[in-house]
Amino acid sequence: MNLTFHWFLPTYGDSRHVIGGGHGVSAGTAGAAGGARPADLGYLTQIARAAEQLGFEGALTPTGAWCEDAWLTTAMLSRETERLKFLVAFRPGFVSPTLAAQMAVTFQRHAPGRLLLNVVTGGESHEQRAYGDFLGKDARYERTGEFLGIVRALWRGETVTGRGRHLHVEEARLGRLPDPVPPIYFGGSSAPAGEVAARHSDVYLTWGEPPAQVAEKIAWVRALAAREGRTVRFGIRLHVIARDTADQAWAEAARLLDGFSAEAVTAVQAGLARSESEGQRRMLALHGGSRDGLEIAPNLWAGIGLVRGGAGTALVGGHAEVAERIVEYHRLGVDEFIMSGHPHLEEAYWFGEGVLPRLAALGLWTPSGGGPPGDGADAEVPFAARAHR
Repeated sequence: MNLTFHWFLPTYGDSRHVIGGGHGVSAGTAGAAGGARPADLGYLTQIARAAEQLGFEGALTPTGAWCEDAWLTTAMLSRETERLKFLVAFRPGFVSPTLAAQMAVTFQRHAPGRLLLNVVTGGESHEQRAYGDFLGKDARYERTGEFLGIVRALWRGETVTGRGRHLHVEEARLGRLPDPVPPIYFGGSSAPAGEVAARHSDVYLTWGEPPAQVAEKIAWVRALAAREGRTVRFGIRLHVIARDTADQAWAEAARLLDGFSAEAVTAVQAGLARSESEGQRRMLALHGGSRDGLEIAPNLWAGIGLVRGGAGTALVGGHAEVAERIVEYHRLGVDEFIMSGHPHLEEAYWFGEGVLPRLAALGLWTPSGGGPPGDGADAEVPFAARAHR
């Protein structure tokens, strides 16, 4: 199977340094070290167009109190781009299932085939309460399952009447069906998350853990899905620092790390330690709040997680090394990669012109839209990847 690559839209702002925020962290807890770029439509359009030109399939847009609304932002950006898909993150507790199903139909009508949905249950009760949602974590996952069951029935053209423990609809029906039906991306490391993923997701997402841990997650979800008579694809969310040489890449990682003040790291880690998210707990365990030993697996750096919640690891290395690590994850069963870097505009080019052509040369990636893979397509392929062609 060809690999699929998505980029990321920083709807909370961007910088040559790491901006704080993310899953479980309030925006501004750990500010940029300088040179922040506001997340206005002009800048986000630059990133989206760069991703499109480089052959990325889509772009993930986050959700939460720390960033702009994903639905509105991507609807606007769809008019500024031609084919890029938008992986819209949203929380099912904040909108009715019938309205969400209708919103997806509208998006697909006006931007045909360009909507992907990332369903985020919400791992932090304090943030959920700010939006008026007072369910506990396990109940939120239960509600997500009910929500997705209703949405999928509506997308099949059914009239839905039903009462669950959390959701109740009567004679719900759509006037138009989505064409195509948007795939559901879903992540979570707790037992309730696994059950929802097995029953409802098309793509199960994990944050960038070491390969052995990712292999365990894939086996876990694959077995749960098999019990439901389903198969699920797998994706991974990673930052990336790719350069012409490994020394240059690690120098850039060191520069970012130098921008993390001790006060910012302490504040963010204290906040994340209170997180209810099992995935966040696993991210924290990779570095333990320490600046030492941050290369937790070959070319996998946990430094981002010191000042940012959510995905906290980056692939760091020369272009060939990063390509080799991607091939390693692919051998485990990962077919979709959601990447990002700081700043997102420049890093899209480093990765898109340096790493993607090597994967194209292996026959593992074809640019979305059929465009050229970029300079370097004939570059030497890493030996370990070449041996498994």
